[in-house]
Amino acid sequence: MAQHRLAADIARQVLLGFDDYREWFRRITEGARVRFEQARWQEAQQASAARIKLYEEKVAETGARLRQAFDEAALLNVEAWPEVKAAYIELIDRRLDDELAETWYNSIFCRLFSHDCINDGTMFIHSTRPAMRAPQRATQIRRYTPDGDLRGMLERILRDYAFSVPHADLAGDCARLEAQLRQYLPDWVCKDPVLAVELFASVLYRNKGAYLVGRLFTRDEQWPLVIPLLNREGLGVVADTLITDESEVSIIFSFTRSYFMVEVAIPAEFVAFLKRILPAKHVAELYTSIGFYKHGKSEFYRALIEHLATSDDRFVMAPGVRGMVMSVFTLPGFNTVFKVIKDRFSPIKSVDRATVIEKYRLVKHVDRVGRMADTQEFADFRFPRARFEPECLAELLEVAPSTVVVEGDTVLIRHCWTERRMTPLNLYLENAGEQQTLEVLEDYGLAIKQLAAANIFPGDMLLKNFGVTRHGRVVFYDYDEISYLTEINFRHIPEPRYPEDELASEPWYSVGPNDVFPEEFPRFLFADAAQRRLFARLHGELYDADYWKGLQAAIREGRVIDVFPYRRRAIAQRMAASQ
Repeated sequence: MAQHRLAADIARQVLLGFDDYREWFRRITEGARVRFEQARWQEAQQASAARIKLYEEKVAETGARLRQAFDEAALLNVEAWPEVKAAYIELIDRRLDDELAETWYNSIFCRLFSHDCINDGTMFIHSTRPAMRAPQRATQIRRYTPDGDLRGMLERILRDYAFSVPHADLAGDCARLEAQLRQYLPDWVCKDPVLAVELFASVLYRNKGAYLVGRLFTRDEQWPLVIPLLNREGLGVVADTLITDESEVSIIFSFTRSYFMVEVAIPAEFVAFLKRILPAKHVAELYTSIGFYKHGKSEFYRALIEHLATSDDRFVMAPGVRGMVMSVFTLPGFNTVFKVIKDRFSPIKSVDRATVIEKYRLVKHVDRVGRMADTQEFADFRFPRARFEPECLAELLEVAPSTVVVEGDTVLIRHCWTERRMTPLNLYLENAGEQQTLEVLEDYGLAIKQLAAANIFPGDMLLKNFGVTRHGRVVFYDYDEISYLTEINFRHIPEPRYPEDELASEPWYSVGPNDVFPEEFPRFLFADAAQRRLFARLHGELYDADYWKGLQAAIREGRVIDVFPYRRRAIAQRMAASQ
């Protein structure tokens, strides 16, 4: 009886910690509307970072409270935790965020115990919750029908989602959105008498945008529907565009972007709603995209377990140039790479292991502006040795013996990061046609510029450190040399003192640790002369130190530069302007 009471008390304390975390998460999220209305863009960035840090802070607080409240020997008796888990299940059964509560329990357990103690008897390796819940509550969804008047329906939508800041031109927005809808969809759809729109009741906020998200559907077909809203300070709110293309909506919910702020009463129902309009997205990505990144990590791990149980593919080294800091391997049938830090780095690298870890964790908290892959950090992965190709395992054991350890028939990965697998940009260009080369180099330059706008300098901008997604977007994924843009000293190369200076093997000028000379970029970035010339036409300003200094000045002035998660400009227009 005493043991039963102790288990119930521990379970209650764990859940109290979860309630505290959820309350603070809600407060930060609720503030997104006011930040949007008042154009407090720097505060929006700070709130995004604070909400990410919140989880680990609250886990640490809860772990400390448990140690204070209970005798340590009793608390750390792992054999008692199956009963704690059973008591916890009873407590969360009627909750609307029960799947998140399971992940929280797992985090607390891992805080208290080593990973050797992990099993499904003491933790939620597999969830006890329903896999997916269809929306049950009408309050979560708003439904609209045009009844032969598309523009009128759009006006009702924009009025229902009004802000304290008025619309700059409501009638003009509705006319433009109607024209876009008729352009994007077949003519019969707009005339279908059963055409309807469903939108999630809460607005989604990220960076400087507010998003209405839902679907447009007939009896037989459906399309995603996203309407991005912007607050043009001094002018009012404008509907920037209307998006019905599934690929474009998928990019908005990409793994390369900061997490949305959205008030969600029932997370599983909202994820089910998103899954319905984005069926290609895994639920792990959808949970992560709305800020529940720890639960996204749980769903990812469960998907990995399921893949290993139902497939026979083996880990292999990831394609591309071998890294000087990281060793990267992958499962061919699982769209993820696993990155481990090498024990010894290339001599040209000046970073150490602790710095690399710091850089990768930094990426979690900054605005990724659609140009940096999100990462998940794991400790003590255990895989069957038979699931590794011998060449892959041999290489891992050679370059990272302190991280990759063979224990009988098991391979222990002490520490790694996971990222979405992409095609390395250098490999993509080897097989790209003329138009593909133009498009991907245009996007490569935009990636560098948008990272800079978010106060991120990639450091090593070589093509091999960027990947191409399935949507053709260029994304940076090698973080060991990133830094804040404002920490870099961009310089012009000084004029040579004598003709012999240009022939010397060493520069005739001093170079500080943070000095960067953009004029040197062309010869470092492109071995192919045609690609070098094309990139100069598209993004030649990147070779000018003054361009970078201008961005630094804007950031230091507190400006948050617009970076849109949807396409707004044609490549052909840029090419015409550059010729």
